[in-house]
Amino acid sequence: MIKGLIKKNRSVRRFKKGFKITKKTLTELVDLARLSASAANLQPLKYVLSCDEEKNNKIFPHIKWAGYLTDWDGPAPNERPSAFILILGDTEITKSFGCDHGIAAQNILLGATDKGLGGCIVGALKRKALHEILNIPTRYEILLAVALGKPDEEVVIETACNGDIKYWRDEQDVMHVPKRPTEELILDL
Repeated sequence: MIKGLIKKNRSVRRFKKGFKITKKTLTELVDLARLSASAANLQPLKYVLSCDEEKNNKIFPHIKWAGYLTDWDGPAPNERPSAFILILGDTEITKSFGCDHGIAAQNILLGATDKGLGGCIVGALKRKALHEILNIPTRYEILLAVALGKPDEEVVIETACNGDIKYWRDEQDVMHVPKRPTEELILDL
């Protein structure tokens, strides 16, 4: 049950044009993040929601997509996400966010997958520009962006060969994501 949801939850970088995600749906996904574990239960994370085209268009140019796909500049205008959730850390609560934002982002994506949506957690951001265009107060550190929409690509998991973990697209535009085998991950010390 949970393994199936995790296997279905792949990083999606191409989305169906015209598909709308409501603020209500984004709020439901943030509620899943709210329930995440938090170091010392400080709960320092805050969220910026975007599901309208104007705001999405402000955010989109400040995201760097798929570093291994060096010949791809990111989703074309007809493949862009329907929504974004920016995850921020409130530095007035703590200066160190540990892995809280990663846990929260994963809960958001699992919830999105459960709703038939797809997404991509992005850490390669032009943070200074996002602060400025969205008027984010300086007390908030931009940690991650989660791009969301209706998937418009196929992503498959395969076993990594010879340690090569770089994802790639084949001639049919299927995204292949190599994962190291479980037995390679467990150290018998």
